[in-house]
Amino acid sequence: MIGLTCLTTNGRPLVAPKLNRQRAVFVLSKIDEILAWEKAADQERDSRFVDLGRYLCEVRAGQYWRLDNLRSFDEFLERRFPESRRKAYYLMAIHEHLPRISKSELRSMGWTKARELVKVARRERQGFDGAPWVHKARELPREEFKREVERHLTGKETELWEILYFKAYKSQLVVIEQALETAALMLGSDKSRGYCLEMICADFLAGASLEVDDQDKLLFALTRLIGSLAGEQKLRLLEVVRRSVERIPEKAAAASA
Repeated sequence: MIGLTCLTTNGRPLVAPKLNRQRAVFVLSKIDEILAWEKAADQERDSRFVDLGRYLCEVRAGQYWRLDNLRSFDEFLERRFPESRRKAYYLMAIHEHLPRISKSELRSMGWTKARELVKVARRERQGFDGAPWVHKARELPREEFKREVERHLTGKETELWEILYFKAYKSQLVVIEQALETAALMLGSDKSRGYCLEMICADFLAGASLEVDDQDKLLFALTRLIGSLAGEQKLRLLEVVRRSVERIPEKAAAASA
């Protein structure tokens, strides 16, 4: 039933729409024209993504893919988007979920930011207010805008991340795995290996800082270690620190006596 998903039945059998051959020829030619630009200049494609998304939605609704003797809309996308059909669906979602944002504003923010904005529109539906988001898309860099959307949807702060690549010999894997597993037991199983590795490194830095008497590095390492603890563990640590601080005047008085 691919390609018929845009039709409503109301209890009646599905009926394919009457093929408007003249309109189908026009729309398909416009899609080919825009895609031809992709090979010559990606920037041009990026500025015409609004039109491309609209034409793709019309092809699906009118089943214009039948003009090419294809069996489904999915097969049509396979022909026109051999490298990635996912982007075609992104562009269609932009057209479907952001109708109240003008074409000029969508073009100015670019398709990648518009794709992120679709997530907000899907969540808020009729309550979606595009104006403040258009302003954020205009002002914020792409990655920062993506984090803003993620923060809005999840209520959680997100950090920049990076994948690290390095070689380890098989003879080293046993020690590495044991260290990560031990750190995971201390931090909790919900923590990623990135947090576990950070704890191991912070613990090393704390020990090394004591040897070279570098208090700044020690404070930084301890701060990161504390940040990795669960809420209950932080409270227990806070109580230990509070007691330690309360004993400072006693130690000072004893030293001066």
